Amino acid sequence: MSDARTIFALSSGALPSGIAVVRVSGPDAFAALVAVAGMVPEPRVATLRTLRDGADIIDRALVLAFPGPASATGEDVAEFHVHGGQAVVAALLSCMARQPGLRPATAGEYTRRAFDNGRLDLTQAEGLADLVTAETEAQRRAALTQSDGALRRRVEGWRATIIGLLAEAEAGLDFAEGEEDVETGLHRRNMSTLADLIADLEASLRDSARARALREGLTIVVSGPPNVGKSSLVNALSRREVAIVSPWPGTTRDALEARLDLGGVLVTLVDTAGLRDTDDPIEAEGVARARARAADADLVLNLWTDGAPPAGGLAVRTKIDLGGAPCDGLAVSSLTGTGIATLTDHLASWARATVRPEEPPLLAHERHYTACSAALEALWEAAATQDDVLEAESLRSAASALGTITGAVGVEEVFDRIFSQFCIGK
Repeated sequence: MSDARTIFALSSGALPSGIAVVRVSGPDAFAALVAVAGMVPEPRVATLRTLRDGADIIDRALVLAFPGPASATGEDVAEFHVHGGQAVVAALLSCMARQPGLRPATAGEYTRRAFDNGRLDLTQAEGLADLVTAETEAQRRAALTQSDGALRRRVEGWRATIIGLLAEAEAGLDFAEGEEDVETGLHRRNMSTLADLIADLEASLRDSARARALREGLTIVVSGPPNVGKSSLVNALSRREVAIVSPWPGTTRDALEARLDLGGVLVTLVDTAGLRDTDDPIEAEGVARARARAADADLVLNLWTDGAPPAGGLAVRTKIDLGGAPCDGLAVSSLTGTGIATLTDHLASWARATVRPEEPPLLAHERHYTACSAALEALWEAAATQDDVLEAESLRSAASALGTITGAVGVEEVFDRIFSQFCIGK
């Protein structure tokens, strides 16, 4: 549990802004309202008040009161909607710091209190963190799905099924000798349910790579020999000067990255060193890194200018403004812009087909995958054994592993790691 004292912080965006929201949560939140605004307004009704620090006026602002437990954190919450100037917010925060029982909030503490008070589970907290950092439409939708409890509901369903199986397995231990027919019937029904559960978990684990790609983004590496136009293409696709362009081979020596929104999907575009044999140790290291990035990429754009198209990846002919033989595949000129829109559309279609953003993802975080993998392994053990005691123990292990996902079972280190991802004020 976090420190039970009342906390305060700026909960809105960077200053200056049109409006800034300072949130106070805890047992002394309403006392702070009285001290600064002179009263506690009707719950959930925005009320215009003059905010004062002693005899000094801070601002004319809207104030709101949210009595716990029906609040964002499950505690009494007060909000001050002030003008978003640096001096106004600084004056209000300074005033809050002098109120009895109040202290500044730490990163993620509001969300942690919501978890501690049962307002949301760990998966919903992670969904909120993903929503705050979402850069694309697909990420936003996926984060909303998780913050709305989609993963929690699925995990709770799995766990309820396991607990039901565990209850029957433990009941089977109590059957007296001569009741083997009853015990055998229970075991047969349990094995059918267990098989369905295992299949469901296996399918979700297979889909986890797509879920993580949707959350973290895809990687496209631009590869090819020196002076084939890699940096120019990266700049053209990014619509900004990401990489230095020069006529001399070997200019790009380290991988340069640009983040793009392609069809609502986050993509990291990587410009790499030209692939060639070289005696320059620095350039050779760049070539080695280029090959390593290409090996790990979701897609490699293999650029070429003449001759036969390269094998592997997606072949893209460059510098078509210089002429050359006709090309049936993807062809671009970064100088004139010819073909760039077509290539962008092609990559956007590939990105959407790869992550399928219209399908809600489940296991988007590594810890979800790890917990489900542990649960699946325990279920395999339960299905393989003929010993009722070992079966019951394996089912308990599976239920415990799934419980760590929502926070029904967990350790403090996991909680700290999750909530520290949030900014102060969230």
